[in-house]
This record gives sequence, structure tokens and C-alpha cells, in this order.
Amino acid sequence: MTQPFKQHLIDPEICIRCYTCEMTCPIGAIQHDDNNVVVDAESCNFCMDCIPVCPTGSIDEWRVVKTPYSLEEQFEWEELPEQQEMTDTAPEAEALDPAIAALLEEAHKGAGGKARAPESAAKPTINMYTIGKPATATVQGNYRLTDAGAETDTRHIILSLEGQTFPVLEGQTIGVIPPGVGADGNPHLPRLYSVSSPRDGERPNFGNVSLTVKREEHGVASNFICDLNPGDGVQVTGPFGATFLLPEDPDARLLMICTGTGSAPMRAFTMRRERTVGQKSGGMTMFFGARSPDTLPYFGPLKKLPESLLKTHMVFSRVEGQPREYVQDRMMAEEDAIAELLGDVKTYIYICGLRGMEEGVEKTLTNIAESIGTPWAALRDTMREEGRYHVETY
Repeated sequence: MTQPFKQHLIDPEICIRCYTCEMTCPIGAIQHDDNNVVVDAESCNFCMDCIPVCPTGSIDEWRVVKTPYSLEEQFEWEELPEQQEMTDTAPEAEALDPAIAALLEEAHKGAGGKARAPESAAKPTINMYTIGKPATATVQGNYRLTDAGAETDTRHIILSLEGQTFPVLEGQTIGVIPPGVGADGNPHLPRLYSVSSPRDGERPNFGNVSLTVKREEHGVASNFICDLNPGDGVQVTGPFGATFLLPEDPDARLLMICTGTGSAPMRAFTMRRERTVGQKSGGMTMFFGARSPDTLPYFGPLKKLPESLLKTHMVFSRVEGQPREYVQDRMMAEEDAIAELLGDVKTYIYICGLRGMEEGVEKTLTNIAESIGTPWAALRDTMREEGRYHVETY
């Protein structure tokens, strides 16, 4: 290939190997091996169907190349290569061809911008255990978080990895491989779950991690996990995720917005802060949405946390006799407090939960930012560039 070509790539550092893009691609251009998920340049027609379904933005990466990167090259990557030099090699060539410049500009326009880890965050380990070489965890506990009569069955699962090296940070995910095969006769792919325990474990220094799992009616993985008993073995992959991480700076302030099982990383953040800052202020504010109190995971423990550590706004949309309220509604009611957070360069924003929440939260942040004379889009992009704005929705 002699003409410059815009190649669609996936960032292996940020990708959490959920395989949603691969399952969404209508022409089979996205593939995976034990190491990476990649895009076949010969097949990709730039339909963009994979872009909106990615929960991390790792799918929204592009490079202008003279020769496309092969699948074999991409499978070996641990990080994306830098943009290749596109200038002509002739001595008289002093400027980029306008067509190449246009391609480069387009390639650097991500739909949501490149996610970045907080500058002070610990260095994550990524993809230590793969589909071909998973770790084996043992179930230590399986506890129902929602009331027995509630419409949702959400579980707190504790897995032991004692004796195995499995370093996982708050905000990372791990994969659980359900046993058996799918309708296509192939083994099930791992399903991704955010870790809900801090880096030193659900119980400190006991080599265990916890997950927050909601049972889905036809969910292969969720039903498998929710039915596990203590002593059962589970094949796990990971850890995954290099950006949705907790800053180590004890003075960092966290604005956390979540729904349902999107609370998992927020719980991990909160427990890490509780164990590290002691009696000092945790600097955390959380807006947590659910249909009703009996469907909200960790409802009881959250109510017991001191406000000095975590200021919690629990928001319910289906309580009989009360008007429906969503997280964005409560955020508007707390406009002054959020405006103050947006004006502080020590503030980090984390949004996690169902994709449907994202639009409402974005509009609310836009309104609040503009009420203090700050264009939200510009502030959001600055925060993202500084590793202070993070979104994972599904």
C-alpha cells in the first residue's frame, strides 16, 4: 500500500476484553486471541457500529499508516504504537501533503477523547491471566445484597486467589469464564466484572477479591456466578483496565456517580480511602441511583459510613407514593456543591453504570458548569486530558 491509510486500532492498555465490539461488528472485522482484541484492516469498512458499545473508549483509536499493521503485530502489542512519520522521504519535501494532514487530523479526533489514568495512580498490571491461561479462584462467600423479595437479585461474591499472584487495583475489572459452550459450539468468552474490593483484598492481605453481580434472567455468566457455593472453583482472567483508577493523592476529591452494579468500583474506592486516610476527610461525594432501597446494593453499609469520609446521595426512581428521582435530578438539587467541585483542580469525576444514565448526567454537568460561566465540553476535555474524568457505562 503506497497511499496513506487511516487504520482503526484498539488500545490494548485500556481495553478490558469484554468482547462487546467483536460481538457487535456486523462483518467480523474484530478478532481476538489470548492476548488482545484487534481490528483486521483488510475487513474493516469503518461502519463505526463498534464505537458506541465500547464501555472504555479503547475502540476509538486510529493511526494513519503507509502499510497497515497486521493482525499478528496487533496481537503482540502491550501498548499502541505512536503515529508514524508521514513526511515524504525525498530531501525536497518540507511539508505534509494536505491530504495526509487531513487524515492525521481526522485520526486524532476521538469521539470521546483518549482516557487517561490519574497522574498519581498506581501502575496497574494488565492481562496477566488470559483465556488460554486463566487463574483458578475459589469461592469464599456468596451473599445476597438485595432483599429476598426484591425484583433484582444482586450478589456480593468473594473469590480467593491466595497463593497466586493477581495484583488488582480499585477500578480494574476481571473476567469470569462460565463453563460450557455457547450455541455456536465454542467455549464461552469471559464476562467482565468490576472489582468491588480494594487492592489489599476484601479482607486485608488474605489474597481475595470481591465482585458485585446482578442476576440477569438469561445471563449465562451472571446465573453461573450467582449460584456459586463456597469452595467452588472459578476460572478468571485479567486484571484489565488502565485508566479508571483511584488517584493516590490523599487530597484528591472524588465525585462518583453510579447506578446498580456500577457501584462496585465506587465501593473499592471508598474502602481504599477508609483504610488509608484514617480519621481524615475522605473528600468523596457519591450519587447512587436505584429503583428502590431494597434493590440498591450495599444500602445498609453505606448508611453507616461517616459523612466526613463519604457524602452519599441515594436516589430512587420507583418508590411508591414518591415522585421518581434520578441521579441527575439530585445532582441539580445539589448544584452549588457540584459547582464548587467542578471549580477545584483536585476533583476527579467517575461515572459508572447503565449507559442510559450517561446522557442525563452529561446534560446536568453541562448546566451546572455553565451556571458558573464554564463551558462543560472544554472543562470535561481538560479533566480527561489530566486523568480527572472517567466514564464506564454498559
